Amino acid sequence: MKKFLSVLFLSSALVLTGCGDTAETPEETTEDTTTEETASGELQDGTYRIEELNYGETGWREALEMTVEGGEITDANFESVNEEGVNKIEDDEYQEAMANVTEIGPQDFIPELEDQVANMSDPSDVEVVSGATSTSEKVQEWAQELYAAAQEGNTETIEVDNQVEDAE
Repeated sequence: MKKFLSVLFLSSALVLTGCGDTAETPEETTEDTTTEETASGELQDGTYRIEELNYGETGWREALEMTVEGGEITDANFESVNEEGVNKIEDDEYQEAMANVTEIGPQDFIPELEDQVANMSDPSDVEVVSGATSTSEKVQEWAQELYAAAQEGNTETIEVDNQVEDAE
């Protein structure tokens, strides 16, 4: 009987010792997981912006801004401003002229593109809006750059030199 109780006591001690090790493991795992999440590209909180330095061929200077809070994109804002300071989304004449040709204008496609960026979990989530292909492709490219900046936590404005070369 003494032998049985000794074995039972040793077995209990081993089981309790094993439980003690398990209690420490989650803390170590939590630290490792946090480090892995940051290293794997978690978005850092901040405001990220990319902007053109010059007015393009069509007379507009464009920018995209993305806000990250709590590691998630919460807002996006696309600007297209001419030399007079008029924002394309507020230009009713431009809206009408473009809509007559492509059946969509900036008042339609800019909010859609902003919404896509604000809700993306991956830069490839941004899709081309029919009738606004060149702007959509620009937003796709810029969303990738802003996403990478947010992974690094680099909030410095990204400047795009879009100077138009004089054709001779």
